[in-house]
Amino acid sequence: MTTAPTLAVLGGGFSDDPDTLLDDFVLAATGRPRPKVCFLPTASGDAPGYVEKFHTAFAGRDCGTSHLELFRRTVTDLRAFVLAQDVVYVGGGNTADMLAVWRLHGLDAVLREAYAAGVLLCGISAGACCWFESAFSDSFGPPAPLADGLGLLPGSLCPHYDTEPLRRPGYRGAVKSGALPAGWAVDDGAAGLFSAGRLVDVATRTPGATLRRVGRGPGGTVHEVPEEARLLGG
Repeated sequence: MTTAPTLAVLGGGFSDDPDTLLDDFVLAATGRPRPKVCFLPTASGDAPGYVEKFHTAFAGRDCGTSHLELFRRTVTDLRAFVLAQDVVYVGGGNTADMLAVWRLHGLDAVLREAYAAGVLLCGISAGACCWFESAFSDSFGPPAPLADGLGLLPGSLCPHYDTEPLRRPGYRGAVKSGALPAGWAVDDGAAGLFSAGRLVDVATRTPGATLRRVGRGPGGTVHEVPEEARLLGG
């Protein structure tokens, strides 16, 4: 059962993949027989199709599902609703817009409390970037440093590292110049699990995809260290 503050950074899941491997990774990480999973589609503007896709993907699986919309908000007590979950699963979209909306509704403070209480927080793309101090984000167009985030994990994050051509050189350049602090790059198909701020597990549905530590060394050189990832479904 998850009790320590726990985060899962996903390079895929129900919205992108033809299988359930990364989502199963998240459900298993809770340690609960039937976890309650709440989907937060804020980054997409609460797109109805995205919400429907979540419920379709998790229907019939050994979990309970709900979603929380803020653009068409019906939940009055956000704190009680979120703290009753086992997993908060944040979808992709615009990271900067999502963070701004969360703060307007006070959801940022609720998510911090949920994290401290042992609710597993996770997400893909914007839903992975938001937990760090900063990110390499396409919130304003081409990927660029975004000095914003909830700061539950230190450093920065870059999603889609191995699949979008601008990500790797741009992120490395931002770390080299100091525009972003050292951090992590997640390949599509991979997932990393952090417990109490420490990376404790890396898994992948795609051979070769992983989580990578990216930092700056003496003289401004950038080093990239791939983590060993276990293959899911093998």
